[in-house]
Amino acid sequence: MSTPTPDHFSLFGLEPRFGLDGDELARAYRTVQAHVHPDRYAAAGAAERRAALQWATLANEAFQVLNSPVRRAAYLCERHGVEVGREGGASVPADFLEQQMQWRHALEQIRAERNMRGRDQLLAQARALREQEMEQLQAQIDVDRDFTGAAACVRRLMFIEKFLHELTQFGEEPSGVRAD
Repeated sequence: MSTPTPDHFSLFGLEPRFGLDGDELARAYRTVQAHVHPDRYAAAGAAERRAALQWATLANEAFQVLNSPVRRAAYLCERHGVEVGREGGASVPADFLEQQMQWRHALEQIRAERNMRGRDQLLAQARALREQEMEQLQAQIDVDRDFTGAAACVRRLMFIEKFLHELTQFGEEPSGVRAD
């Protein structure tokens, strides 16, 4: 067993693209894991056990990256020489920054009022924008091969995902939440 390759897509025998079939990815992951799982090499020599562990670790990491659309897009951008990073406001359009500020203000009001209906409306808006960004991201990566534009889209999606997480967490808080 040789040292692992760093390319997540080739590890699973998949074409490097944004639009992946989740079932196909899961099948490929299970196939790779069946071949490299450390338990299969328990009776092997130390070097072979170590290599199996490295392959299994790489397979787990690769699956986590490819299974997340935002992480998969960032990985593809970085493979094409475009750093996604967490750059400041200069890389985000002014209208998106304004949208962020409006959402933050709305979330503060919703929290103060414990307004679940308002939270649900804001959640629907954020999910709709996430869906639009995902569609744009797929076109930028798989059709246009515009990795610079895709990186900007990934940064927007990172904010949206974080915001959605905050909204969801707010909805899971116990204690006197009213439905109006």
